Amino acid sequence: MPGPVELKNKRVLVVGLARTGVTTALFCAARGAKVTATESRAEAEIGENVGKLRASGVALELGGHQEKTFLEQDLIIPSPGVPANAPLLQAARARGVAIWSEIELAYRFRQGKLIGITGSNGKTTTSSLVEYILRTASFPAILAGNIGTPLISCVERMTHETITVVELSSFQLELIQNFRTDISVFLNLTPDHLDRHGSMDAYVAAKSRIFANQTEEDFAILNADDPGTTPLAPTRPHLYWFSRKQRVAQGTFVRGSEIVFRNDGMEEVVLKQEEVPLPGAHNLENVLAAVAATRLTGASSKAVREGVLSFCKRHYAKGRFWHCSLARPLTKSRARFPAAWPSSVRALSIVPWRPPRKLRAPETSSCWLPRAPASTNLRITSIVGASSKRWCTN
Repeated sequence: MPGPVELKNKRVLVVGLARTGVTTALFCAARGAKVTATESRAEAEIGENVGKLRASGVALELGGHQEKTFLEQDLIIPSPGVPANAPLLQAARARGVAIWSEIELAYRFRQGKLIGITGSNGKTTTSSLVEYILRTASFPAILAGNIGTPLISCVERMTHETITVVELSSFQLELIQNFRTDISVFLNLTPDHLDRHGSMDAYVAAKSRIFANQTEEDFAILNADDPGTTPLAPTRPHLYWFSRKQRVAQGTFVRGSEIVFRNDGMEEVVLKQEEVPLPGAHNLENVLAAVAATRLTGASSKAVREGVLSFCKRHYAKGRFWHCSLARPLTKSRARFPAAWPSSVRALSIVPWRPPRKLRAPETSSCWLPRAPASTNLRITSIVGASSKRWCTN
């Protein structure tokens, strides 16, 4: 693992001043870098963070970007929302300027172990569950990444004993250089963000970078039932699988009513399938992936079972799970995928009826909302937004 990068007196440009950009700019400034932050929005739209940045010595370029600024840097850190092929980044890259994602910079300062979780669907649920199980098993765990907490903001909390669980998007992975996880989990793969990446091949390439720097000491966990992920299995790390439909050589699978973890030829029953009150087959897959990741980390089967059960009860009892695992997939990732949306809707059939809630359609032209399966308990769908008319056609 490379040691911390020396930032003192380095010219660092942070592109974009949303949460990740602001955090990154402050991090670099605190370590002596000569930081410039550029943002297309005007100062009035950014709010109180302008004062924090200026007080920390960050130079601000607001209301647009200047090519000269990009070409005069030692390092550029674009926010995840900035395309890697943006013309100004391409110009800087041609000049030899290093361009890293925020997770790459954080990796250069990290301590402890990293568990990275990616996939088109289920990243947030699985990442949250893995972190919760590790805490149940008394491991010092941190949850960060695409889930809403920039990894760079967690660096000072890390120790050699820390296990940091990172939800990883394709936007974050496409600009890594040495970033490496001890355990990588690839949940599934369906078309997404094609307006950003340009093609399915480019999207797959970005996602697959989660395995790029893994070594023979590391672990990779993939979905044996997903035809999109199985061809992506890496050759260097130890390979583990999870499956609802078949026994796997190494990893987690369903045998009858049992969830089984198989490792080095030994099989152990971790919990019963009926003990998992998460609705839907997709959530069962999330649990299978989480079981594999936490057992490989060293959590006992007893702690894993306790973690799964208490996580589910805690979220379900508070009424949060309706939002996190059902409405959220419909409003966020699953609403974009014709193949994924029905699995979430089917899950509604085992959830007590609640008053209708609005589902916000994504502003994308990459796919269309399919009809709901006729066997579900979905009663009313209200779709709002600029694209709502074409989403509500017959």
